[in-house]
Amino acid sequence: MTMQVAFQTLGCRLNEAETEAWARQFRAAGAAVVPAAQADVVVLNTCAVTGEAVRKSRQWVRRLRRANPRARLVVSGCYATLHPDQLARELGVDLVVPNRDKDRLVERVRQLFPFAAAPTEPPVFPRSRQRAFVKVQDGCRHRCTFCIVTVARGGERSRPIDAVVAEIRALRAEGVQEAVLSGVHLGGYGSDLGVSLTDLLATVLARTDLPRLRLGSLEPWELDEGFFALFENPRLMPHLHLPLQSGSDAVLKRMARRCRVDDFRELVRLARRYRPDLVLTTDIIVGFPGETDTDFERTLALVAEIGFAHVHIFPYSPRQGTAAAAFPGQVDERIKRARSRRLHELAARLRRRALEAHVGRTAEVLWEKAETRTGRTGFSGYTPHYLRAWMAATPEADLGNRIQTVKLTGIAPEGDRLIAEPV
Repeated sequence: MTMQVAFQTLGCRLNEAETEAWARQFRAAGAAVVPAAQADVVVLNTCAVTGEAVRKSRQWVRRLRRANPRARLVVSGCYATLHPDQLARELGVDLVVPNRDKDRLVERVRQLFPFAAAPTEPPVFPRSRQRAFVKVQDGCRHRCTFCIVTVARGGERSRPIDAVVAEIRALRAEGVQEAVLSGVHLGGYGSDLGVSLTDLLATVLARTDLPRLRLGSLEPWELDEGFFALFENPRLMPHLHLPLQSGSDAVLKRMARRCRVDDFRELVRLARRYRPDLVLTTDIIVGFPGETDTDFERTLALVAEIGFAHVHIFPYSPRQGTAAAAFPGQVDERIKRARSRRLHELAARLRRRALEAHVGRTAEVLWEKAETRTGRTGFSGYTPHYLRAWMAATPEADLGNRIQTVKLTGIAPEGDRLIAEPV
C-alpha cells in the first residue's frame, strides 16, 4: 500500500524549508501527504530556541501520539538533537533524526518502514501554495552566548548555487510565485564554498524568472554594499529581518554579538540608500543577564529611531548549554514582564505607523487564501514590503496565487493589516 505521511513544523523558517523538502522527497518516492489523523508516518520538526519552544515540542509529540496512536512517529529538529534520549525513553518516539542527518530523513524512514510507490504522483504544491521556503545554508560559526541553536545545528554548511537555482526553477514550474531563502546564519552563506550570499542572490535573479524573492532572518553583519545594491531589482522584495537583540552596546558585548549599535545604524543607512522604502523587522531579547534600566531605555530609543515595522520580543530564558545561563545578574521575571509590556506598546505604535505610511499607495499583493473578516468574504496576502493586506471579494472569486495590483486604502479596525481595493 502507498504510505501516507503527515508533517508538523515548529520554529523557524529553516525548519519550514526542511519540512517542505521532505514532503517533495516523500512524494517523489511515491508516498502521499495527508493530515496527521490519517497518516502511517507523522514527522515532527522541533524547535529548542527557548524554554517555551522546548515545552511546545514535547507537547506536540504527545498531541500527535494521542491523535493517531497507530502511526509511526518520527521526530527531528533542534529539540530532537539536544534531547534524543528523552524522546525515545519518555515520549515513545519511533525514530529520532538529529539535525546532522536531516538530509537523510526520508531515506531512513524508508529503510525502517518500507512502502510501495504510488502509480501516480500528485503535484507537490496545490495551486493555493504561493510561497516556498528554500534551505540554502545550515549551521553557524559564531557563538552568541544566549544561543542554543548553534549547539544543535553545528558548523556552517552551504548548498551549491546550482542546487538552489535548480530547486527554485522546479518550484516555479509548480506554480510557486515567491521563495524565501532560509538558513541558520544566512549572511554566512558560502563561507565554505568560496562564494557569498550576494553571489547567490545575483545568480538566482539572473537564472530564474521567479517573480518574488525574499530572505529569511539575516544577522546584521557580513553584508556589503553589493548586497544592498541588489535591492534595486524589483524582484528582490524590500523587506529584511535583521535581529538587533539589544540597543545597548554593553548588553551586545555580553551577548557576544558582532554588531554594535553604531554598526547597526550604518547598516540601515546603507540599506536605505539603495532602497529608501525598505521595511525592517527585528528580534529583541528583554532582560538579558545584567541588563539595567539604562540598557533597556537605550533599546527602546534605538527601536524607535530605526522604526521597525514589527518586533519579535523574547523575554530572556536561560538555556542549559549556553554561556549566558551561568552569567551573574539574572533579571527578575517581574522586571522582564514590565519591560516586555513597554516594548510591545512601542512596537504596536511603530507597526501602526508603518501601515499608515503605505495607505494611499498602490502595491503588488500576492493573494494567499480566502479569509472572512467582520462577516465579509475576501482574500488575504502580502505586499512586497511584507505587510499583510486584505481585500473584499465574492465567494466565487479565485484570487489564490495571483499577484494583483491594488490600491491600499486604509487599515483594518484590528490594526493588523491594510485594506486593499482593485486598481
